Amino acid sequence: MLSERTADRLRDIIDDARRIGDFLGTMTLNDFLASERTLFAVERLLQRMTEAAIQIEPKDAERLSAALPIAKMRGLGNRLRHEYRDLDRAVVFEIARAEVPALAAAAQHALDEG
Repeated sequence: MLSERTADRLRDIIDDARRIGDFLGTMTLNDFLASERTLFAVERLLQRMTEAAIQIEPKDAERLSAALPIAKMRGLGNRLRHEYRDLDRAVVFEIARAEVPALAAAAQHALDEG
């Protein structure tokens, strides 16, 4: 059984992933790079998702680590916070497009499994 704190953080991940999808819509990479507002919104939502993953209870994190790459998310969060000037925006777009939906699905699966 997941702790309530973990369940809340998983819901945060799912909600922020949905928001990223809403912001991106059908944008291409060029559209994304041209839209500073969207770029900053997506970066901030990615930061929130990484923080939510970090706040998952340690006992739950061990159980979820195969499906939810918490260590990888922590690394991304550090890069977003500390190396923001050196981020490749195309990589941010690719993460938002390809990896975020998979993270949301893994978080939903973890919630469903309890």
